[in-house]
Amino acid sequence: MLDQTITQLRQLKLSGMANALVTQQEQPGTYEGLSFEERLQILADNELNDRERRKQSRLLKAAKLKIAAHPQDIDYEHPRGLKKPIMASLLQCDWINKYQNLLLTGPCGSGKTHLACALAHAACVKGYRVKYYRLSRLLLGLTQTKADGSYSKALQNIAKLDLLILDDWGLESLNGAQRNDLMEIMDDRNGSTSTIIISQLPTDQWHQSIGDNTLADAILDRLMHNAHRMKLKGESMRKLQAIT
Repeated sequence: MLDQTITQLRQLKLSGMANALVTQQEQPGTYEGLSFEERLQILADNELNDRERRKQSRLLKAAKLKIAAHPQDIDYEHPRGLKKPIMASLLQCDWINKYQNLLLTGPCGSGKTHLACALAHAACVKGYRVKYYRLSRLLLGLTQTKADGSYSKALQNIAKLDLLILDDWGLESLNGAQRNDLMEIMDDRNGSTSTIIISQLPTDQWHQSIGDNTLADAILDRLMHNAHRMKLKGESMRKLQAIT
């Protein structure tokens, strides 16, 4: 009878409950003193925990983060201007609830992408939908969707993300169509989602890097008016690690 129940639970995709019931079956001495209600509660708790783990795994896989960075791996010893209280606050993800942005700037090798991916990992754990892109590849992908008729759907998918990460901002010049695409993205996300921008350029050079005064004003207004700013400094961490 119990084996049949376990099979049925798996058929119903209640694998967390099934696994917990197997454990109770294998360890009768541990659970036989509990009431029916207590044992049932253990099954329900295990199912909820199992679903939460699977959801986190799906979100992390869908995010396609460049680096498998974890908050506990952040290096606060390297002298790059990283402040623990600020990072601790950002890792709570309240800024995502408030639809705020993060502008992360600094020289090559200062760990900008690693920090962004650590923040993204924390967001996935809390249930937020996240996606990482290099800006040039995102814009190239949008150009391709115009050819196959899926442009509007692609924009809708980007707009639905709770947190969008755009890396290498300002690294390559933009053409007119790309500026328009970027405007579409920022307008859709303004006031309803959050974005992390990663750039080697200081923010005061972003206007020029976009290449059109009118669109630059519109894009940066939507991006910067409610943004946290984090400016890193110092020598390349990659170079120092290579030396050691």
